[in-house]
Amino acid sequence: MSYLELRGVSKSYGTGAAEVHALADVNLAVEKGSLVAVMGPSGSGKSTLLTIAGSLEEPTSGEVVIDGDPLSSMSRSDKARLRRRTIGYFFQDFNLLAGLTATENVALPLELDGVSGRSASRMAAAVLADLGMADRGGHYPDELSGGERQRAAIARAIVGERSLLLADEPSGALDSINGESVMRMILNACRRGVTAVVVTHDAQLASWADRVVFIRDGRIVDQTVPPPSPEALLADAPAPRR
Repeated sequence: MSYLELRGVSKSYGTGAAEVHALADVNLAVEKGSLVAVMGPSGSGKSTLLTIAGSLEEPTSGEVVIDGDPLSSMSRSDKARLRRRTIGYFFQDFNLLAGLTATENVALPLELDGVSGRSASRMAAAVLADLGMADRGGHYPDELSGGERQRAAIARAIVGERSLLLADEPSGALDSINGESVMRMILNACRRGVTAVVVTHDAQLASWADRVVFIRDGRIVDQTVPPPSPEALLADAPAPRR
């Protein structure tokens, strides 16, 4: 069953000769608990796809459906509640609050949703520890390196019980070891039932996905799946003769 659907979604900016078509009749269905990677050149519409999928922008035409509910039928407060409780975002510019520590930044969405401060801090510290930042939680964003700020932003996106993760270049500023750690956390979240859409230029990161979608000039031009695992190949192999 699809958890996230984009049905004929288009997005345009400007009017007349200055009109730009960021997305054009995009149809995409993402199954619950799956990881979909979106790849394409810069300016192809990847980030716009994420912001529309997460209700941060309205499509010019078409419909977005999350867990069976069309976003067009939701009020502004319903959408705000959906973003707070259901969707975890990771943006390339991190969007960390300068006046809060890393732990406080990660805990903030939990507290906004009614989790007690103590419980939220405990959950935030655990996720930061999983990303190798156990000793950095008390530091403010301007005291963290770019990679540390990135990991704090990822921790904020995946903490709690969210069911949809939308991530824009989550491994962009990370070395290979930390990038792999992030991908393992995203995969573990998917195994718990989280649905994830990740925009990336990294082919190695994309190889972790259940499906890779290619977008160009605002249109999905192809999609594929990774080759089956060795275990799957063995399962499909004929039984040996006796």
